[in-house]
Amino acid sequence: MSSTDPRAETLRRLRAGSGQLATAALKSLDADYHWFRELPARERSWVGIVAQAGIDSFVTWFADRSETTRSAMEVFAAAPPELTRVISLQHALAIVRTAVKVVEGHADDFAAPGAEQLLREAVLRYSREIAFSAAEVYARAAESRGAWDARIEALVVDALVRGEVDDAIPSRAAALGWKPGPTLVMVGTTGSTLGEVESAEVRRAIRRAAGNALVGIHGDDLVVVARSDEDHEAIAQQLLQVFGPGPVVLGPPAATLQEVARATRAAIAGATAAPAWALAPRPVHADDLLPERVLVGDPHARDRLLDVAYDPIQRAGGSLQETVATFLDCGRSLELTARTMFVHANTVRYRLKKVAEITGWDVLHTRDAHVLHTALALGRLRESTPPSL
Repeated sequence: MSSTDPRAETLRRLRAGSGQLATAALKSLDADYHWFRELPARERSWVGIVAQAGIDSFVTWFADRSETTRSAMEVFAAAPPELTRVISLQHALAIVRTAVKVVEGHADDFAAPGAEQLLREAVLRYSREIAFSAAEVYARAAESRGAWDARIEALVVDALVRGEVDDAIPSRAAALGWKPGPTLVMVGTTGSTLGEVESAEVRRAIRRAAGNALVGIHGDDLVVVARSDEDHEAIAQQLLQVFGPGPVVLGPPAATLQEVARATRAAIAGATAAPAWALAPRPVHADDLLPERVLVGDPHARDRLLDVAYDPIQRAGGSLQETVATFLDCGRSLELTARTMFVHANTVRYRLKKVAEITGWDVLHTRDAHVLHTALALGRLRESTPPSL
């Protein structure tokens, strides 16, 4: 190709001015887009790399049209993969459009005489290839990021289930968008073992209802950890339809990851113990299953029940513990309790009311009586067990 060939001369000028074009593209981005102006210096430098790579790849393609696909892909391969997390596909296409606009705007300066239209047409054709390449890069990044996020999510949920929150878990949770605050924990089943497609649909349904929730699916067990400032009871009702048949248990209130781990463990123990309470509501709070959790060997439930039911009665004194125990042993009969203790029935009523005020459980109600009966039994066992045991 002779040196007087307009195409060859245009190529020479483009190669010589590629740096100038990239600088002009960055100036145009800074003038036209506030999101670019607000980027930190490191991310702005990444955009500069893409802009320069875009100009260089266009020059390469202009020299040899057979290099279209490879050159276009190299534009985005030049920048770190993290760019796709910082800059959306829409913003990436804005970079492409700006680079195209700059080259097109300088066509008269860089094109050899008579090659101006040739250069403009080449820019338009190449911009189309770049746009498709950007979409493909972002699609691949999303797929890769989705697989990576799924692995991190599995590690975080598994740590919460085991109750082992080490130093790495907070950063992993933060990478998934979780931050400390009111968190709802729900545990139940899917009803059957789900395939990959069904599992993905369950996750989508959960995140539609609870935003950026962490989801764990192990066989037919389903664990949901939803960070939300909204009404947790309302969210729980929305999520309930995602669970299969059987008990669904809500963990205690939690905010930090350590608290979320404890809430998850409590909810899992509650899901195991819930069948023991035939009339348990759905969903049911883990703390409403304390007696049943004690039956399945949950030490945290035992300690919790002693702490909130037995110890307050014992500290209050005034024959409250004796009155509750006698009332339960007498088949919850006020008259028989009064005769057994040689007091008036109104005295028994007063003491039982006092117990309800202290603990929140009213022994006159069947379910509450069961809770208090279990608490008293645990307390007596604790007091009769030698310290060495």
